[in-house]
Amino acid sequence: MPGERPSVRGTSEVGRFPGAAPPTRVELTIHKAGERKQEEGGCRRWFRKMCPCCCKRQNSHSYDVTDKVEFVKPPTPAPEPVKPKPENGEAKEMEEIQLSVRSVDLLSSKTGQNRREHHTDLYHGEELIIRRGQTFQIEIELSRPFNADTDKLHLDLKTGPLPMVSKGTHVIIPMVDQLEDECWEAKIVEQDGTTVKLSVNSPATAVCGLYGLAVTCGSTKSESTTTHNSSKNIVMLFNPWCEEDTVFLDDEEERKEYVLNDIGRIYYGTEKQIGARTWNFGQFHEGILEACLFILEKSDMPASGRADPVNVVRVISAMINAQDDLGVLVGNWSGDYSDGVSPSSWSSSVEILRKYHSSNGTPVSYGQCWVFSAVTTTVLRCLGIPARSVTNFQSAHDTDVSLTTDVFFDENMEPIDYLNRDSVWNFHVWNDCWMARPDLPPGHGGWQAVDSTPQETSQGTFRCGPASVNAIRSGQVYLKHDTPFVFAEVNSDKIYWQRNLDGTFSQIHSEKKAVGHFISTKAVGSDERADITHLYKHQEDSEEERIAVETASRYGSKPNVYSSPMAEDVSVEVKMDGEGPRMGADAQLSILVKNLSSQPRRTTLHSQVAVMYYTGVLKGTIKKEQMPVELLPNEEKTIEWILPYQQYQNQLVDQAALMLTLSGRVSETQQVLANQTTFRLRTPDLTIKPLGDAVVGKEMAAKITFTNPLPRVLKGVIFRVEGLGLQKGHEVVVGDVGGHSTVTLTEHFIPSQPGPRKLVASLDCKQLTQVHGVADIVVLEQ
Repeated sequence: MPGERPSVRGTSEVGRFPGAAPPTRVELTIHKAGERKQEEGGCRRWFRKMCPCCCKRQNSHSYDVTDKVEFVKPPTPAPEPVKPKPENGEAKEMEEIQLSVRSVDLLSSKTGQNRREHHTDLYHGEELIIRRGQTFQIEIELSRPFNADTDKLHLDLKTGPLPMVSKGTHVIIPMVDQLEDECWEAKIVEQDGTTVKLSVNSPATAVCGLYGLAVTCGSTKSESTTTHNSSKNIVMLFNPWCEEDTVFLDDEEERKEYVLNDIGRIYYGTEKQIGARTWNFGQFHEGILEACLFILEKSDMPASGRADPVNVVRVISAMINAQDDLGVLVGNWSGDYSDGVSPSSWSSSVEILRKYHSSNGTPVSYGQCWVFSAVTTTVLRCLGIPARSVTNFQSAHDTDVSLTTDVFFDENMEPIDYLNRDSVWNFHVWNDCWMARPDLPPGHGGWQAVDSTPQETSQGTFRCGPASVNAIRSGQVYLKHDTPFVFAEVNSDKIYWQRNLDGTFSQIHSEKKAVGHFISTKAVGSDERADITHLYKHQEDSEEERIAVETASRYGSKPNVYSSPMAEDVSVEVKMDGEGPRMGADAQLSILVKNLSSQPRRTTLHSQVAVMYYTGVLKGTIKKEQMPVELLPNEEKTIEWILPYQQYQNQLVDQAALMLTLSGRVSETQQVLANQTTFRLRTPDLTIKPLGDAVVGKEMAAKITFTNPLPRVLKGVIFRVEGLGLQKGHEVVVGDVGGHSTVTLTEHFIPSQPGPRKLVASLDCKQLTQVHGVADIVVLEQ
């Protein structure tokens, strides 16, 4: 196949460490399952591109291939421009011309590559609007051609009133030869005369907001520099398309709905007469992005806090209401709106936000819950945080953190008005926003409830959330922020109390299904209503729902509303053998239930297992079951729990993590049992075996072996191999590897540095992640 070669990247383009030589030869063999190993086939040889900076000769690679190897056309190397010979000291004169910037083009057109690739082409205007964790391009016009040997260049980005490098608000972006992930850096990707095009990378943890850009250039031989300040700013947003961003949402249709859709539906009315109204969120409308950035600026949140979506959402929930910080909207439930606009008259967030911004932060009159929620949706979507408006019918307002909705009567069963402060609203509208929660235990990322309607203060300010919806569902109200209040809105019991003659109160009645009905949001991709009650609470009257309510109430101001268990003498724990379940096989765990009492005990354990991202966000439940357990006095019982491979094979995400949740109640004592266990499916290691003596300047080899653990074909397998002081990093495209097949890759290389070294290899494949290996090699001096 003339003119083609296996796609091992040119070694001059790979690796960051000087002195690491490229591999001299690579051999690859794939043995199918059940097939005897054969002698290596014929070689294919070719010359790699010469690396002028670190190679004095051409090296060759060879591949011995007994199965498929993918071939790609080699990139055509750009011809070196012929430089005219300087005449009569012209070179010295050029050296003396100091490099300076004439202009900066941020390539910010709505139809350009930057805005399209960053999904910001819908925003109004021609500013450079980008999302963090993703590269973007800019062009710089210089006073003369850039010479990498004698000239130097770097970028400065600054945001906030007092930019500081230590706070991430002053970023110094260096020029590098190769872009890496997760850091600020820039690389020259094109040079045409006096114009250079840079590709700039930002980390997924970058501070969001408005940045000013400056370009500084100078000479490697002189301390003097010149700085050019760009006349245009850069806006950095959160990035739901970036896996490393905590707001990452992995469903494209959901991203279109919860980030890019600028029109929505909001539900209102009563549970038996649900009404819907269309709302123009307008997050891309002229002036809205500027208004959202103005809100962040006015909040007095330190600029460095804008890197964390938990902080940003919490601040937005406070700033949308005007109660204590002169935020966007004044709440009014009086019925008299004569000096403003009636809340029911609004149908768009655009006018509200533009009016607030143009008046330099004068609160707009008036809003009620659906208006607060709609404006919050606009602001969060505009900043890049997935968000939706959510309506709860029969929504409780708990005023005393009891986690119950309390109704008080006197001795004659007359309501005591001054005590009856709790209320149940026909409907209440708040927001869900999507993010990982690294500040909480695993499993509590995903949808978070945030409420901008000023009802109760949180840490002294009228705000609410973000509260993990998973925590609300399970009654884990001790997890921040404001989970007890939202739990009470959707799942509190309505408790009726009567005053006794001695002034104390006795519980006389309770309603267990009084609040939290038909929790609604607009469906993805349509104008239909989606019922999401199951995300906020277990099915009414189920044992799991009762356990959640009683668990929550124990952390409230009336912890004894529900009877305490007569005894807590049963324990449950989950154990795994050795290193745990392996990928490609049934996952097996042991559930150990102990009865520590001298009486028999009975319970039903509810189990559910869900796929989980490493960020703690649950993707979805893949198996649920109930297990009746009967224990004799002092008996220990082990239950073997099995998750068949067929049930998880198409469900896993990166890191292959799962969470098993167990809950139950002991019949005799009413003791609540609960356990959450996170585990992952172990992937096989790459086996690396050094061959020959490791001596500086002398060729040696290493054999890398991998066996596919799955009974299915792995598609598009790529090996990545690198060893500092041994060889430069490069890729080997293997192609498809059959079920249970074994791949053998032999690397030939010449060590360049003595001492203890590590050869590191990893396998890249969509169906199998986190497969890697390492070999320790001690290199001797020649």
